[in-house]
Parts: sequence; C-alpha cells; structure tokens
Amino acid sequence: MPVEVTWWGHATATVEDSGVRLLTDPLFVRRLAHLRRRRGPVPDGRAAVADAVLISHLHSDHLHLPSLARLAPGTRLIVPRGAPAALPGLRRTAAAGELPLTELAAGEETAVGPLTVRAVRAAHDGRRLPYGPHRVPALGYVVRGTATTYFAGDTGLFDDMADEVGTCDVALLPVGGWGPFLGHGHLDAHRAAVAAARLAPRDAVPVHYGTYWPIGMDAVRPHEFHAPGQEFVRQSALLAPEVTVHQLEHGGSARLAAGR
Repeated sequence: MPVEVTWWGHATATVEDSGVRLLTDPLFVRRLAHLRRRRGPVPDGRAAVADAVLISHLHSDHLHLPSLARLAPGTRLIVPRGAPAALPGLRRTAAAGELPLTELAAGEETAVGPLTVRAVRAAHDGRRLPYGPHRVPALGYVVRGTATTYFAGDTGLFDDMADEVGTCDVALLPVGGWGPFLGHGHLDAHRAAVAAARLAPRDAVPVHYGTYWPIGMDAVRPHEFHAPGQEFVRQSALLAPEVTVHQLEHGGSARLAAGR
C-alpha cells in the first residue's frame, strides 16, 4: 500500500499510511497576527479529517488553537510533553472539542492504529512566544507503517540528526520560513539538502515555505518567499542525488511507494 502525502501549506500536511491519516501542525487561517497567507487557499474540510495530529512545538503557527478546534471529536492530539501544562488554552481546546491528548518526549513512542509514532529531538526554540517564558522542547516525529516517514517540524541541522531519526523512506523537511530572514533553529534550502543527504530517504517533500509572509513586507527579500522550494530541488540534486524530491503545490499530493 503506498503512502500518500498532501501538503496544505506552511508546515501543515497529511500523511496517510495503512489507512491512517496523520495531520501535521494544522494552520487553517488566512491571517495570523502579522502574517498573511499569500499563496494557496485556506485548507478546506478535507484537511481537518485525521485520526491523529502531530504538533511539533508551541509556536502559534504550529500549535494554532482555533485550527485545532476545527477537528472532529475523537481526533487525537500528539504533543510535546509539557505542552498542556505550559499552555492552558490547549487543555481547554482539547476538552471542549473532545480531543484526546498524548504527550511525548524525544525517544518516546505511541501507537495510532497500525502505525507507531516516535518523537525525536528538534533543534528549535520551544517557547510560546510572545505569551510567556514557558519552554517545552520542540520535536520531530518518525512514523513507522508501510513506510517510515520523518516529519521534521521546525528544526535546524544538528550533528546527530541521522542517528536520532534512523532509516527513513520519506522526509518532510522545512526549507524556509515566514519572513525575510531565518533565525537560528531553522533549515533553509541548502541546509535542508544537507539534511536530506545525511538522512538518505528515498523521497523528500519540502514544506514550511511560500505560504505566509508579514503584512507590508512584500518587497523585502521576496526571493525568500518564492524560491526555497525550487532551490531545495536544485540543492538536493547536487548534494543528495539519490533522493527524489516532490515539490508539491498547495493542496497537492504525492503517492509514494511502500518502504524498502
């Protein structure tokens, strides 16, 4: 059975494996604070259909409470350990929507039907900015089913990334951001290609680019909005030629072969 990946924009994607739908970092809005969605429609109701949701960290463009409120009752939320304590609104949203919560720390795993979801470390600031100092470690997730799929969340390169993740068939890698300058703890197209070379998946899907941009900054380094996906394709061809890159349009899907 093939694995299907649908990219809805930013870090939001659906991974379907063995009949189970996992949704990553759902963000279903036209505008978030100073950010405006500039490419792709706001995801429709299909995107909110999931058996479980993987939340990588507390930043509001990854853990967005109004988007979680759109999920059907019974949808399971898998979050970094400590997130409900650090963010009471998460507890309230989960209780109101009847969304069961599972907390994981790096190295811990849980089952979602026939799939195993393992949390792995991410090199990224875990604070809930700008609301307070609470810090919960950011995570990536490795999903093992018909294939092994790595969702990196938001992360920088770190030396033992390949050891943390292990062998994977598919990698969803962030290649950009939502502003003209990337801070620490992020991958740009080049660093994402280095990650692809180290991880050596069979297939890679670039995410976290070309969706949101600060209002009033359209003319500031616009290539950082438009170029990261194609630049990742180019850099991967140089650094990781054995990896097949699937650059998806917003709402586009790729059906990938089963694991090795």
